[in-house]
Amino acid sequence: MPLSSLPQGRPFQGRPSRRQLLLGGAATLFLAGCDEPSSGGPSAVQPTGATTTHTIDELFSARSFYVAHRGSGDNWPEHTMQAYSRSAELGLKAIEVSVNATRDGVLVCHHDTTLLRTTGHDLAIAELTFEELQAHLVDARRWLGPAAQPQPIPRLDDVFERLASTRVLFVEDKQGTNATALLDLMDRQPASTEHLIWKQWAAAKQYRLARSRGYRTWGYFNRDLLSRPDRYADELDYVGVHHSASDAQIEKLVGFGKPVIGWEVHTRAMRDRMARLGVRGFMCSNVPYVMRSDPASQADTFASGLRAAGDLPWTTDRGWDVQPGFDPLSQALIMDGEGTRSYVMGSMAPVVAASYTLSAELRWPDTTPAARDHAGIAFGQEDDRAYRVRIPSAVGGYHTILRANGLLELYVRAPGVADATNLATVKTDQVQAGQWVALQVVVTPTQITVRRQGAEHWVVTARDERYRGGYFSLCKNYAGELPVQFRAVTIT
Repeated sequence: MPLSSLPQGRPFQGRPSRRQLLLGGAATLFLAGCDEPSSGGPSAVQPTGATTTHTIDELFSARSFYVAHRGSGDNWPEHTMQAYSRSAELGLKAIEVSVNATRDGVLVCHHDTTLLRTTGHDLAIAELTFEELQAHLVDARRWLGPAAQPQPIPRLDDVFERLASTRVLFVEDKQGTNATALLDLMDRQPASTEHLIWKQWAAAKQYRLARSRGYRTWGYFNRDLLSRPDRYADELDYVGVHHSASDAQIEKLVGFGKPVIGWEVHTRAMRDRMARLGVRGFMCSNVPYVMRSDPASQADTFASGLRAAGDLPWTTDRGWDVQPGFDPLSQALIMDGEGTRSYVMGSMAPVVAASYTLSAELRWPDTTPAARDHAGIAFGQEDDRAYRVRIPSAVGGYHTILRANGLLELYVRAPGVADATNLATVKTDQVQAGQWVALQVVVTPTQITVRRQGAEHWVVTARDERYRGGYFSLCKNYAGELPVQFRAVTIT
């Protein structure tokens, strides 16, 4: 449910190429589905499993709660039975479901009214029969990684049969023309008003019809509506706000005294900011990661061909195109998009040890950039907000860079500024195209040491104690699309 003004990205075309994505070992995490964030983030509890029954009253009685946005679309192909089922298996009490109708009146689960973004075929669902629709699969490999299997678009009645009696489902008519048919199907579910919530854009008119059938309503406010929430909030039982809204806008919605659910929550920093502002619910796209506060691993999962839960590009608001690719031959991440980019390794964060070693290898596989262009690692950030070299960030920290001419440098930078302060520099050999370069960052409470393997004197050291946060990112720091690769990322 992105804001209407946010780009959706290009569709996947053809078979995966070297520029492919990786999804993380989300499937291996056994996490709680309804943790309550505290000042230090959510604390893990035992998952309730896929068969435990949960109701709307139970969900909203909690101090805070999670809803799987699109079935947690950062982890599984969105709005598929796989995504809904895996979210339920993780213990999620609530799942968001988007609905469209085919030409022959079959209600199906899909966010967009066309298939372009998720299948690569520019076809309107309303113009296809259900049989014709079955020829098209949700292909999220550009977002999740080349090992993610395309999934069929499910019928809503099949989803209801599996989940409507045990989970809370936020159900939205995306085409805006199926209210009666959708409500009729909702009415046929056992104890439907205890499990199903009518969800729609806050200015939609179907709320009254849903309420007349006994359903509670949740309306989300995008940019167009945030300037005039008073006109619509009274019509709703619950309200929703996008993570890009300002603090003042979120506080105004919270001030109506109704439970507020923030969407789409991809990171722990998004969750924590909204919680501080009074948001109670988190419609989360990345539940295996956001619902925990400890690292899932101490090494990257690039070899799996699936993006690790918590590993994300610097923005999630620009669609699938900003996700780095994956090179299965070298088991490496490929950063090859236009301009300065970063990739937070949330699956390995936060690093909690007072002293640790962060290791990684990088290379320019085809040709090196201009002599002073560079790539490297940012570290010491207090949370998983984006940190991009040369671009002001909300979070401070360090970054070490390797220039194509061989200069190895260490910088420190405060929040909100573009320019960093150089702490140390050493000249090493010029980097050759195709050459893997091993970097090692050693952090202690008082000192930082960075080494390039290959010679004993290729080392920089600085005594600096300003930033000791546990989050880090891989960084491409130049214009153009010239690819740089990373692999063998470890924390010891």
